[in-house]
Amino acid sequence: MASIQVGPGRPDHPQVRVLLDALDAYLASLYAPEDNHILDLGALKAPEVDFLVAWHDGEAVGCGAARRMPGEPDTAGRPYGEIKRMMVAPVHRGHGIAGRLLQALEARLAGHGVGLALLETGRDQHAAVRLYERCGYRRRGPFGGYPDNGLSWFYEKPLAA
Repeated sequence: MASIQVGPGRPDHPQVRVLLDALDAYLASLYAPEDNHILDLGALKAPEVDFLVAWHDGEAVGCGAARRMPGEPDTAGRPYGEIKRMMVAPVHRGHGIAGRLLQALEARLAGHGVGLALLETGRDQHAAVRLYERCGYRRRGPFGGYPDNGLSWFYEKPLAA
């Protein structure tokens, strides 16, 4: 799908809300509410968050966010960017859109001088796990106050900042 355009967008755009609502429903089908670690619309609009949307012929087909975070003990004091809210509409999967979104988010983080990308995903999200591992993310321990509950898997990738 060469006509995919990835760029900054609003998480409250009606088409993007459809994607985020579908993501929320999918996650709710896999995990209990206390095991879902979702940024809401307000958090996605925060100044430390880059929110990107993938568009195809005027239709929002994917989205993702990167939240810049200060260092903490679990990152040895190193600031990081956390990848959040990755979603591609099911009918548009298999065309590299998620990889393009992830690459664009990493570039935004690097542009802000952030040299480390981290993420938390669910062990039962097999397609997400394959994507992150294919894109160079490696398993690591918990960070950011996430519980080590066996349901969450944690990943990191160094970035050229």
